[in-house]
Amino acid sequence: MWKSHPKALPFLFLSEMWERFGYYLMIGIFTLYLKDVEAGFAMTEKEAADLYGTFIALVFLTPFIGGLVADRYLGYKNSIVIGGILMGIGYFMMGIHNITSLYIAMTFVIVGNGFFKPNISTLLGNFYSEDQYKEKKDEGYNIFYMGINVGAFICNFFGAALQIMLGWQYAFMAAGVGMFVGVIVFLMGTKHYGNKTDKKGTQEGDMPFYKIVLFILLPSIVFGVIGWMLKGVASETNLDSYVFGSDSTDAFIFACIPVIFFYGSLYFKAKVEDKRPIGALLSIFAVVILFWAVFKLNGSALTTWADRYTDKEISGTTKTVFNGLKLAKEVEYKKASTELYDESFRLQKVNGEVQKVEDYPIYFRNVKKEKLPTEGATISVWATNLSQSINPGWVIILTPLVVAFFTFLRSRKKEPSTPTKIAFGLLISALSVLVMVAAVHIGGNGSEKVSVWWLVANYGVITIGELFLSPMGLSVVSKLSPTNITSLMMGGWFLSTSIGNKLSGVLASMWDTYEDKADFFWVNFSLLMFATLLMFALLKQLNKVMKEKGIN
Repeated sequence: MWKSHPKALPFLFLSEMWERFGYYLMIGIFTLYLKDVEAGFAMTEKEAADLYGTFIALVFLTPFIGGLVADRYLGYKNSIVIGGILMGIGYFMMGIHNITSLYIAMTFVIVGNGFFKPNISTLLGNFYSEDQYKEKKDEGYNIFYMGINVGAFICNFFGAALQIMLGWQYAFMAAGVGMFVGVIVFLMGTKHYGNKTDKKGTQEGDMPFYKIVLFILLPSIVFGVIGWMLKGVASETNLDSYVFGSDSTDAFIFACIPVIFFYGSLYFKAKVEDKRPIGALLSIFAVVILFWAVFKLNGSALTTWADRYTDKEISGTTKTVFNGLKLAKEVEYKKASTELYDESFRLQKVNGEVQKVEDYPIYFRNVKKEKLPTEGATISVWATNLSQSINPGWVIILTPLVVAFFTFLRSRKKEPSTPTKIAFGLLISALSVLVMVAAVHIGGNGSEKVSVWWLVANYGVITIGELFLSPMGLSVVSKLSPTNITSLMMGGWFLSTSIGNKLSGVLASMWDTYEDKADFFWVNFSLLMFATLLMFALLKQLNKVMKEKGIN
């Protein structure tokens, strides 16, 4: 499949595959590690979800700056290598069981991703700007996107086996090794890159970098500090010391105010012919925030669902295979000293100390009575983080089908516009949440574990929504952005993703507040339906703008 594509493609494909291997391995175990009472940080659901949301929000915020720095100063090759090394160091540091080291490690990953993520995608596009490859651009990106999902699919099997055999530290180290392999593969392809990795420098009409610092970055930092300090710092004796659920959420929301104001000013200051395209993009950015808020629950609330509410017991050939590959854990049905959870699986702490009780392992809390083993017997359960491979698995399966579907419609001249695809992507994503509502009812609101097929079905439906929406977002930015602010508008797409990621953490942190878990999923459904209705309401105007630009 490589013959008709640039010689650089296999190296970029493999680099991105290994980079995503490391990232999604880390994300797959991140909240599980934070909540682990014995070997982690014994965080509650709220604490882990809040930190997770802030982390993935910042991970998607830095590509905006990383892309600009690469464009103007460092060039793509240097930026990608620096970013990869920083991320690799960050993953290795995550295995150090110390909260300060964890925060430093997260900072390395956040900054490193900002340099790596946008620039390897931009570099790929540079090769397809040549006339001989222009017609192969979409196919090239599809191959590249497949590399992302191959890495995301296989990584969780390595993460599970290493965690079970050696502990969390070695699983995080595997993520670091994967990242460094990606950097090495990227450097091996250097002779095929030519001048495509060179920096572009400042182009005519570009906003000077000092203005970006003065009018976006600096005000954001100041507002973030104000948000954090507002009403004081949270403590055990002063819980109500924040506005939006936690100090980190306050800081993030306040930090976004100057950035949102800046993007609004782009519209008001734009030339008359650019106002409508910019307005259309800003509308799309606002709407898709809610998609990312629900989609990114895969690493928090849905991981909790897999861990606490899903029947993970395996037997027969499956048990033999999983045990042989070290993808399952043995759990003994015997009373012993264990952490105390209430009836809703909320970890009980007093003055920050985890409470203990003599009881059976928490896994057996909601196992059907007829499935409980005899006293002292052991069962095998598959590792929770394997559920993180369901979504990329669906992407690998469904991408060719979705591409073929739109190719068929295009041949009939019935292919919907990009905004229309996004609108239907939101609708399909909303329907996926109904699968989880049904799962809650089938399991008696957590009183009995349910089949993993509910998660498989949920991920299957939302993956279709993802394929309708995510690639289309980047496409519509490149189509509608005025040429002199394309980088800034691409940054706007990453900003909307970042805000959605933080909102996802806020939603997940509310998991424990819902006695009926169906209500949690109904809230998610309502958010996506609101976004869907809003997008369909905007559709006429958005399609009109697309038509004016002569694009679909």
